Amino acid sequence: MSITWKSDHELLEMMKKELFSAVIGDVMDQLGLLNQFLPPEIQPLRDDMIVVGRAMPVLVLDTDHPDAAKFVDHPYGKLFEALDDLKANEVYICSGAAPLYALWGELLSIRATKLGAVGAVVNGYSRDTPGILNLDFPTFSYGRYAQDQAFRGTAVDFRIPIKINQVLVNPGDLIFGDLDGVCVIPQEKENEVIEEALEKVRGEKLVRKALEDGMSASEAFKTYGIM
Repeated sequence: MSITWKSDHELLEMMKKELFSAVIGDVMDQLGLLNQFLPPEIQPLRDDMIVVGRAMPVLVLDTDHPDAAKFVDHPYGKLFEALDDLKANEVYICSGAAPLYALWGELLSIRATKLGAVGAVVNGYSRDTPGILNLDFPTFSYGRYAQDQAFRGTAVDFRIPIKINQVLVNPGDLIFGDLDGVCVIPQEKENEVIEEALEKVRGEKLVRKALEDGMSASEAFKTYGIM
């Protein structure tokens, strides 16, 4: 069965409503995409936060990194330029620096919200936690830590491919994150992944009902092929 959607907004809303990271990860495993989850340290600031959107990758380097030298005349490098370039339904996602300071905060969240961005995923810490929570801006990080990025890390480029551990993140890839983790869906595979994930999760609802009604696990798997 083919599942279609009319717009990116409809796709993202459908994913947010129906999918979860585990089922997306299972489907990508079946398709041979075996390395799509970001490090488990990256968690939502609040358990009910879900982030679904298009990746806008940002590369951040420690200021003592040789490649960062030409940017250290500005305490944040290209951070504000990258922030102001965010588009509707995009996720600010950054990596490259040592996790020794905050890569996201309340004022950045305010600007991102005004631009229609739908979340931030950082391979490091975030700060200004009460402000971010009051904004209800989906933020995924290593946790809460107030030490500032200024003079410690600098954004050197954006809208370029980046790696977070061994996970490649390209501009426009789909980012999905919930309480169980954050995964990256390659843009060239997204239709196949989303269709199969939606079919799987809708099938799992039938299995759940059958198990609740007393069907054995063996019979449920034999009947539905899902467990």
